[in-house]
Amino acid sequence: MDNERVDQVKVLAPTGMLGAGFPEATIERGLALGADVISVDGGSTDSGPHYLGASQPKTTRAAVARDLRVLLKAAAGAGIPLIVGSCGTSGTDSGVDWVAGIVADILAAEGLRLRVARIYSEQDTGALLERLDEGRIHPLPPLGPLEAETLQSCTHIVGAMGHEPIVAALQAGAQVVLAGRATDTAIAAAHPLMKGMPAGPTWHAAKIIECGGQCTSDPRSGGVLATIDADGFTIEPLDPTVACTPTLVAAHMLYETVNPFEMREPDGTLDVREAVYTALDDRTVRVEGSRFHVADQHTIKLEGARITGYETMSFSAIRDPRILADIDDWAALMRTMIRQRVTQTIGLGDDEYAFDLRLYGHNAILGHLDPAVGPPREVGVMLLVSAPDQSTATAVAKIANPLMLHLPTPDMDYLPSLAFATSPAEVERGPAYEFVLNHVVDTLTPTDMFRTEFEEASHHG
Repeated sequence: MDNERVDQVKVLAPTGMLGAGFPEATIERGLALGADVISVDGGSTDSGPHYLGASQPKTTRAAVARDLRVLLKAAAGAGIPLIVGSCGTSGTDSGVDWVAGIVADILAAEGLRLRVARIYSEQDTGALLERLDEGRIHPLPPLGPLEAETLQSCTHIVGAMGHEPIVAALQAGAQVVLAGRATDTAIAAAHPLMKGMPAGPTWHAAKIIECGGQCTSDPRSGGVLATIDADGFTIEPLDPTVACTPTLVAAHMLYETVNPFEMREPDGTLDVREAVYTALDDRTVRVEGSRFHVADQHTIKLEGARITGYETMSFSAIRDPRILADIDDWAALMRTMIRQRVTQTIGLGDDEYAFDLRLYGHNAILGHLDPAVGPPREVGVMLLVSAPDQSTATAVAKIANPLMLHLPTPDMDYLPSLAFATSPAEVERGPAYEFVLNHVVDTLTPTDMFRTEFEEASHHG
């Protein structure tokens, strides 16, 4: 049944990320327009390595549950599948289980019976070490060859699946697919590819709708519906007051891509050099001419994060006009004084800890590239200390505390009083992480690095 070929497939993309919210009316309109599948991304690396390193979701359970409740009821009512990718933000196994637990609670509360597939993408370090020894792991620029120690240092490693594991789950009868780490496009491309839609238009459409309404004239208004057929695809917003234009649609190929004409997926490369974008009316766009080049070797990209140290932060604010008149010199003095006091007090050398002093309201974002001239009206001073352990990071921040509160400029004959944002001033942030993998694995099959489990929610009438 799932392999039955059709003339077109309509993919409903409700939002750019599960938990971000969307108007419920836009989902109803998508169903009325004949949606064949609902796909939504549940994760991202945009917010940094913490969520993978700690295997913690960025979104709150209440927000994810709200969105899932609407989408599960819509999918069940229409008899169409719901696909969620990169569950729990980073797609770790616990992230998949976290979303699956929310789904199970909703299905029970709503009295729905849906077959749920969990696709796990977390990778075993031992298995990756074997593949490394076999020469099947390759670096992506700018990194060099992968060292075994780098794999062993990661707290969590995931592989970014393509469409194939999702297709396999759908063909096995899944009505809800909860995938671990997946490419943003794979979750939208899986169902159309399974139904026989051509790879070029399918992957291009999936790329355009990966962020929901970002390709529309009002990204806050909800998602989009892409209709894919043998010759191309058509895209329209789910909010009837919002528009897609050729420029808005074409521009999304600039988003998160190295090359605006190409995008690599596990099984090949999307090529949009010959794509033509045409406005069918004032809010709907037709795209034709997209191509897809199948790769000689299927590859899976690895993402891994490891602990780099532990952080403690404090934040104070300055309104004193004498300090603000020469804030850069004051900051330089602060840096010097912190290093001196830390050496005097606990004997640490500069290579045994690190700190970052940022001046918000002055040049915290651009640093020396900031074109602004003249003294700022007020400045927030953020001190972020990093050390091999939490107690050392906090000790350094506490040593800096009197300086963050009272450091005068050299020409002051009094101690200024600055303003801490919190009490206590020191906020322990816990472990800090960094991404350390930018490598791909040559796979034996498109699904061999992933594990799928099924469960059917029991009906609670």
